[in-house]
Amino acid sequence: MNIAVFIKASLNLNLIKVDSSGIVNLEETALAISEYDKNALEEGIRIKEKFGGKVAVFSALTYGPISKRQADYERIIRETLAMGADEAHIILDEKLVGASNFEVSLALANLVKKVGAFDIYITGETSMDTSSYQFASRLSSLINVPAVTFVRKIEIQEKDVLLYRDLEDEIQIIKTSPPVIVSVTGEINQPRLPTLKQILQSKTKPIFKYSVTDLELPKFDLSKEIRILPVSRKNIFVEGKNLEEISEKLIKYLIDEGVLKI
Repeated sequence: MNIAVFIKASLNLNLIKVDSSGIVNLEETALAISEYDKNALEEGIRIKEKFGGKVAVFSALTYGPISKRQADYERIIRETLAMGADEAHIILDEKLVGASNFEVSLALANLVKKVGAFDIYITGETSMDTSSYQFASRLSSLINVPAVTFVRKIEIQEKDVLLYRDLEDEIQIIKTSPPVIVSVTGEINQPRLPTLKQILQSKTKPIFKYSVTDLELPKFDLSKEIRILPVSRKNIFVEGKNLEEISEKLIKYLIDEGVLKI
């Protein structure tokens, strides 16, 4: 069973760098594998280990400049190979830096069609930086393969795929057959940590690089910036002679702020 897994090099939310105007410094903020994408990769590897086949990683670098980001980006891709992916197909092109979610989806869809068909396409439910929750659905429309989103369990039964879809108040069970696109939630598994041996072996696995020209993409409008929403604190200290007095003052503040209604 051949599996395609989509990986995003996201902004590392623990190391966000913001200027005085609230704009995120995209060039200086470090990159990391989007957390849900690790779940997607882990699930793809588990299916391969049980049923055979291969796992191919697909990714596009959307933060630049490429000359500054490439080494860090390829380190991230090597990490996916160390976890157990067999090969990686990545788009490295300044023309894709700053592209919208739709444009990146189109680029990756064209790349998948160029590389070949797969049985299962696995994505994370969302990326940890832009959180659009739209990639699986967009990919579905672009490569004409049905998609099932928010899946927390995958079972392979002979020629069928059983998908347990999390709808918060209930679990929807969907039976389908390949090919299928699946977006997975964080509950589906616990991603593995590669061993030193696997890290060393990953250096021999192939990384195939592509440009926008290779994929016959239209010209993109790359005007984008990311801002941090400012949160100001009122720094109200509640003081009193005893807990009862403090509680009364706290309740009054909450009522005045509209948090409590009596």
